[in-house]
Amino acid sequence: GAGATIGKMLAYQGLGGMKSGLGTASLRAGDAVIGALVVVNAVGDIIDWHTGKIVAGARRKDGKGFANLVETMKTMARGGQRSSNDFRDPVLHSTTLVVVATNVQFSKTAMTKIAMMASTGAARAINPYHTNGDGDSTFAVSTNRVKSDLGISVVGALAAELVSEAVLRAVKAARSVEGWPAYREIVNGE
Repeated sequence: GAGATIGKMLAYQGLGGMKSGLGTASLRAGDAVIGALVVVNAVGDIIDWHTGKIVAGARRKDGKGFANLVETMKTMARGGQRSSNDFRDPVLHSTTLVVVATNVQFSKTAMTKIAMMASTGAARAINPYHTNGDGDSTFAVSTNRVKSDLGISVVGALAAELVSEAVLRAVKAARSVEGWPAYREIVNGE
């Protein structure tokens, strides 16, 4: 996560991004354990999935608050002032990597479905997600050590919640580097 940044989709419009990094979240349900590890390197904004508010991402040109990438794109699409380059696809330069892990016994096919479900947690917390400028990937693994009544849908849904939380933690734990301020410095004034 050392080079991870966020909110850079419209950087050519003068909107500044922010520093991000690595986040984790986990839970225990009886003998079952589910965890998520996320490196957040995204072109989109980060949404606090508890409140629906942007907590990090593209910063306004005046430095006061967030630009809100999706709302900015809506304005541009509706005919606001723009150049012919405003809607170009960003070159692939951002990849958010997600690994969810459990000790619950599942087949390879089941783990593929769990990974798909877990990916929705990243989409809940990163907006936009899976753009042409992103190489986002989600993997799911299991140690297969615990038999559990928890089914694919339950583990997948819980994994998605954990991924959303891990994204938020990645942003909140990041530290600024030159030209890339972090959440803690902007919000907490550290």
